[in-house]
Amino acid sequence: MTLSPLAGKPAPKNILVDLAQLERDYYTCQPDVEDPTQLVSFGTSGHRGSPLHGSFTEAHILAITQAICDYRRSQGTDGPLYMGKDMHALSGPAQRTALEVLAANGVETIIQRDDGVTPTPVISRAILVYNRGRKTHLADGIVVTPSHNPPEDGGFKYNPTHGGPADTDATQWVEHRANALLQGGNAGVKRLPFAAAMQAASTHQDDFLLTSPLCEFS
Repeated sequence: MTLSPLAGKPAPKNILVDLAQLERDYYTCQPDVEDPTQLVSFGTSGHRGSPLHGSFTEAHILAITQAICDYRRSQGTDGPLYMGKDMHALSGPAQRTALEVLAANGVETIIQRDDGVTPTPVISRAILVYNRGRKTHLADGIVVTPSHNPPEDGGFKYNPTHGGPADTDATQWVEHRANALLQGGNAGVKRLPFAAAMQAASTHQDDFLLTSPLCEFS
C-alpha cells in the first residue's frame, strides 16, 4: 500500500471543498436524466454521488425516498422507519429532504434528537430491537452516509426489516422506481415543507446513542 505524502498533514487549500457551495449545488443542480451517470444507481444498499457530478442532488433524494415509501407499501412494511446520518456535509440536507417526503407519506419516522449524527450500526440495532419477537408492523431504516467516500460525496442507504443492507431485489426495485420518478420530474413525489414535517405526528426524535453501546461510524 502506497502512503500518501499528505498523510498526517493539513490538507492543501487546492483540494479543500467549498462546503457552502456544495450545499447550494445540492439544492439547485438538476440532474440530466439523459445521462446514465446522473441517474439513481444503487451499490451496496445505497446510492452515492456528488452535486459536482450531478449525481447527488435534492432531486435524487426526493425520488429515492418516495421510491422507498412505495417499496415499503409493496412489502407491507408499516412499522417505524429509523433514520440516521453521518457528518458528511450533504448528509444533513439529504436527511431534511427525506423527512419532508416521509412525513408527506405518513411514514412514522424516528431520527436522532437535536439534529445529531448517528453511527450506522445503531440504526441496524434499532431495527432489530424493535422487530424482535414481532411478525407484523415491522421497522426498517435509512442511513444517510456515503461511508468512507470523499467529503464532497453524499450517500443514501436503505436497510429493510432484517436490519442489514438491502439485497439486490430491494435495491433494483427502489432504483427502478426512483429513476422513473426522476425522469418524470418528480411529479409523483409527495412532500411537506420541512417545518411541517418536523411537526408532523409521524415524526419522532429519540436519542439512539444513549440506548446503544455501538459508537463506530460506518
